[in-house]
Amino acid sequence: MKQQTIKLEDNERQRCEVWTRVMGYHRPVSSFNPGKQSEHAERIPFVEASPLLAGKRPCYS
Repeated sequence: MKQQTIKLEDNERQRCEVWTRVMGYHRPVSSFNPGKQSEHAERIPFVEASPLLAGKRPCYS
């Protein structure tokens, strides 16, 4: 069975707001100044090696 590709036009799209935790509280990345937005874009997510987390999906912030 061939999988169908869905193509959305720009006027059909909805903006997704990304939040992150900074200094103990959550804020939308869109409220950051340009330098902090660039810093956020360069972050590399990591997964802690723990037997309790084995088989679970990583959480990215």
